[in-house]
Amino acid sequence: MTPRKIIIPIPNRDFDPSEVALPWQILRAAGHIVEFATPDGGPASADPLMLSGEGLDPWGWIPGLKKIRLIGLLLRADRYARSAYRQMQKDPQFQQPKRYDALRVDDYDALLLPGGHAKRVKAYLENAVLQAFVADFFEARNAAGQAKPVAAICHGVVLAARAKSKTSGKSVLHGRKTTALTWQLERSAWHLTKYFARFWDPDYYRTYRESGSEAPGYWGVEQEIRRALASAADFVDVPADAAHRFRKASGMLRDRIDDARPAWVVRDGNYISARWPGDVHTWARQFVDMLNELKGEAR
Repeated sequence: MTPRKIIIPIPNRDFDPSEVALPWQILRAAGHIVEFATPDGGPASADPLMLSGEGLDPWGWIPGLKKIRLIGLLLRADRYARSAYRQMQKDPQFQQPKRYDALRVDDYDALLLPGGHAKRVKAYLENAVLQAFVADFFEARNAAGQAKPVAAICHGVVLAARAKSKTSGKSVLHGRKTTALTWQLERSAWHLTKYFARFWDPDYYRTYRESGSEAPGYWGVEQEIRRALASAADFVDVPADAAHRFRKASGMLRDRIDDARPAWVVRDGNYISARWPGDVHTWARQFVDMLNELKGEAR
């Protein structure tokens, strides 16, 4: 196996720890080189609520009680992701990220786009320089003439949907099949915290909200991505006849390194996508398989 060089852009704050640390761990274990980038080249940190679970219960706004966690323990990153995050924090590449405007497509063999839903992730989703880099990466070829692999999950697919091809002016996902955080999963998490948990911050799970006459979910992840595709049918959710459908669609079960049954991953050529942290082990392992298909030397 030839080691490959992968770039993971992230915001300075609020990225999802599962969607960054677990792929980092799996890619590194497979022998690959992983670098990071932030808007300003400064250090990054994950969404603290997803790490601790503090503040995700109805009493989470009370300083003396917020460490008592019930719903928070269910919603936060699991022990595998938290362990991987602690390891990743010690990685020199994570401690010294690149700047978005210093990224060059030719310097990397592959690109991984993680997600995150808290508000400060917008610095990543809305960055025009990063969108242009992502667009160029989708259209690039390596020395062997192969399309460079791209992996996106959750809100990372929103970033890909917003990246516009310089030749067509359309999203780089136009004409591709993809999945991402579904409206069903996004709405379930939003309603859980809005009505039963973090009621003082009801939109914590909604990065963008509708206004005026916009239909419910118009700015949900799934709906925004569908609008960028060649056909709404190119957004691929778990089909009714899928094996282990309840495990995949309920939003209550997460995959493991040795159990892909709850995961839902969609591959289209050099592009592989997934929905949420419950897919992340399987998504990252399949991304490693894509890297192993590449020919020639690494960067």
